[in-house]
Amino acid sequence: MRAAVCLLAVLVIGSQGPPALSSPEPGDRERRSLDLDGIFQQMGQLRNKLPGVQIPTHYRLEIQPHLEEARFTGRVRIRMKWNDTASSITLNAHPDLEISSSDVAVKWLPPWETEANGATVDLRVARAERRSRGSSSVYVVDLEQMVRNGSTTELDLAFQGRVATNETVGLFRGEYTDAEGAKRYFAATYFQPNHASRMFPCFDEPVYKAIFRLSVVRPRNATVVSNAELESSTEVPGQPDAVRDTFAETPAMATYQLTLAISELERVESAGVVQGPTRIGVWARRSFARTAKGVLGRVVDVVDYFRRYFDSSVGVPKLDVVALPSYASVKRSNGWGLVIFKESDLETSCYWQLAHELVYQWIGQLVTPCRWTDVQYTKALNAFLASMAALDLNPEEVDGKWPMTMLYSLYYEYAGTYPFSRVAGMKNNVDSAKTELVFRMLNLTLREHGFREGTRGFVRSYSNSSGSASDLPKCYYMESILDELYKCRHCYGPFQDVDVHDIFRTWTTRDRLPLVTVTRDYETGSVKLNQTVYLRNAPPPTMDKISGYRWDIPIVVVTQDQLGFDTFGPTRWMTDRDMSLRHVAESHYFLIVNPEEIGMFPVNYDPKNWEMLIEYLRGPNRTTIPEITRAKLLHDSWNLAYAGQLSFKIALDMTLFLRQERNHVVWQAAFTMFDHVGRRIERPDVYAKFETYAGSLVKPLYDELGAEARPNDPSWKIHLRGLAKFLLCLVGYEPCVREAREQYKKWMTDAEPDKGNPVANEFICPVFKWGTDEEWEFGLQRVINFPSGSPERKQSERTYLLKTLAGCPRDSQRIKRILNVAILERRSNFTDSDVLLIFSMLTGSPVGYITLFNYLTDHWNIVKQKFENKTHLWDGIVSSATSWFNTEEGYRMVSELYASREHEFGSATSIVQEALKNIQQQMHWGKKNLPVIDSWLTENLKDLNVTTVAAAAAAAASSPDSGTAITAATPSTTVVAVTPLAG
Repeated sequence: MRAAVCLLAVLVIGSQGPPALSSPEPGDRERRSLDLDGIFQQMGQLRNKLPGVQIPTHYRLEIQPHLEEARFTGRVRIRMKWNDTASSITLNAHPDLEISSSDVAVKWLPPWETEANGATVDLRVARAERRSRGSSSVYVVDLEQMVRNGSTTELDLAFQGRVATNETVGLFRGEYTDAEGAKRYFAATYFQPNHASRMFPCFDEPVYKAIFRLSVVRPRNATVVSNAELESSTEVPGQPDAVRDTFAETPAMATYQLTLAISELERVESAGVVQGPTRIGVWARRSFARTAKGVLGRVVDVVDYFRRYFDSSVGVPKLDVVALPSYASVKRSNGWGLVIFKESDLETSCYWQLAHELVYQWIGQLVTPCRWTDVQYTKALNAFLASMAALDLNPEEVDGKWPMTMLYSLYYEYAGTYPFSRVAGMKNNVDSAKTELVFRMLNLTLREHGFREGTRGFVRSYSNSSGSASDLPKCYYMESILDELYKCRHCYGPFQDVDVHDIFRTWTTRDRLPLVTVTRDYETGSVKLNQTVYLRNAPPPTMDKISGYRWDIPIVVVTQDQLGFDTFGPTRWMTDRDMSLRHVAESHYFLIVNPEEIGMFPVNYDPKNWEMLIEYLRGPNRTTIPEITRAKLLHDSWNLAYAGQLSFKIALDMTLFLRQERNHVVWQAAFTMFDHVGRRIERPDVYAKFETYAGSLVKPLYDELGAEARPNDPSWKIHLRGLAKFLLCLVGYEPCVREAREQYKKWMTDAEPDKGNPVANEFICPVFKWGTDEEWEFGLQRVINFPSGSPERKQSERTYLLKTLAGCPRDSQRIKRILNVAILERRSNFTDSDVLLIFSMLTGSPVGYITLFNYLTDHWNIVKQKFENKTHLWDGIVSSATSWFNTEEGYRMVSELYASREHEFGSATSIVQEALKNIQQQMHWGKKNLPVIDSWLTENLKDLNVTTVAAAAAAAASSPDSGTAITAATPSTTVVAVTPLAG
């Protein structure tokens, strides 16, 4: 499972598209050093730029945190060059920062060349006060005289502020209990994007880079680590328990790069392991020291890797990694020469997380953006470089999963009718993930050597300079990256005429992805290609905006007689909507376009080419096509069939090779497709056959993997076994259900069941789905009686139980029971969020949303009355109960309800109207595809025992509340049960 856990942060973007099958131990998406959601939420404030009259060159900052009192005092002297003639200085200063206006002083300094002999001049301060500037707060110092352009002054300010204790911004405090049981405090900084001004008045924009000299007054028993080396430690007059640490000058850097940590941690240091000038250390508590040594080794590996890749050191003499215990935030504080992690993030032996943070020492620290709007491209480039580093340093960690799982999420979101309509807050991070894959595409098509040389040129051109008055430090804009790549176009061999800017722009400025359709002329060997917008769902009402979209697409072609996947380079760049290639392949050979997912686009072929691919994949030479390309072919065929672009007969034929397939990358695509297509099958008889067929594929895979892990099993095998077992448990595989019920019985017989849950999460859903009513009711009572405020129980345990109680049952009576408890009885510990969570879980399957629909119609007046003052609940139940049908019968049910209650929907009127429109658009899917699916399954299930399935289908068909695409919940996703082999 180790590699799967390592990659989770790489692969999971969020909840784009329908949730796909996940492992039994899924995790949550983690924020990174540059948190795009946080940055873009503050864009209004970030756009309120400072006037630019002064350019800071030096900060002399003194800070004394008083951790027990959660406050700090400080003083800053800022030397600045005047860029214009003016009489005021404007700084960023957070409203919570208290500045003593009586202590504000400004001095005029002589020119640099005469500074040693010249005299300073005190400038009179007319007024110093806080003012509003747009949506931000600034501190303005008005002078009584004008200061000429080109002058140098020094501003001196004293201040005090609050150490944050409930959020990780500015200067914040945390605490932990050591091995002896004593409470220990630590403090650290998190300044991105504009939180430095929470700790001291400053020019808090990335374009303003200056040299820092930091002094920190700390407790005698603590240590301080910052960007630069410790220069001296001195006594503090009148404070016998305190020490003043003064650090060497930093290179010129932006305020967000300033970082410090105060703690009682100890340093583990490398000794001459890395070539170059950088000394590396890891700070950790003593009990974490053994793990810290392993972390140190991986940090050395990563730093050495990027030093060689960029042909450049990090630009500072030391690099420290701090492992903070009980660090509440998931964000890493990433400064130049100092990166602060949560201790638990460093417990794994993964490279990706370290690589993702440490690459910022080059692009982000050594080379810095001029504005925060460019961080999306920094994040994307660094994420690609981190994935490349992890792939090279430990191939098993990536193990074929990158970039496929990420691509699946992108395909589902960008191909939706309204991209990001459900997850608007995630758009910036999804766009960054797409941009990461654009960099991967350029690396593959423009040749790795050229891409590396362009990246090296970028680092060389925009590295920090000395910061002197005559050589102000440089920063970069997004276009700078492309400029340097474009300069190296001579590195690209026959493709040196391509314009990197044009390629990049077509992929990053559109919230869509292309579909390339390949049509072959088997007599002449020529190929016609056409690019259109890829839509997986119904098109938006107006296609005017997107119908004209065109991408610069790399067309890489591999033919059956020359299956070479070692080197890449486009046969052509497709810059128009149509393109022709001559003499590509003989008529009896298949061809593959876009192998290894070089570009982010699915490919459709004419039926004959699909048939040749199907035949080859079922043959003995299947593995001559690499697993990523096999996964792509399977994934493309199912998605195109789902979207109505390909016959489901071909898509189902493409699954036949799975009987022999054992690669986890390919199976990940298969699990995902079982999930998504299963959701569309409302006919219970067809769905029962669909489950049986899927089970006939999964069961041999599980048998070959073996039920129990072995000590030397590779991580991919552990992960794949977990997926297969997880799915089989959910669908009623008798050995798994028996084991789950045996484990669950331990909880049921516990004398005090509300004190804790002894059952692993993987067993909960099989019991709730295939177990008895008594077992399900016991789970419901545990939710109802869940102890509030108990230090032994986490709220996430209750949430998981609630999700599985609503998402796992395969009969409507249990669903009605939980709806009664949550809505009609409205137990006191069922919150509005609980009710909305139940609605959300029920939308994952026909049995869920059909039962919810019937419940709403049967209890209309009562539900309306209970929700009349809670619009979000009313809108939630109407949306969940009406928006997921896709058949004529579903349309009839919703339209009859609307006709009979037309004037009673209130705030949900537009919701049900939109639902009817969507159902109309989706009805043709079932008409077109269900007969094909049914016929194919019937033909291919002849050799299987379908007695049980036929009986289940008949029972389901006779139920008025029928629906069989039963879903189950994990902490982060919803999983469709696909193989009811028992029950």
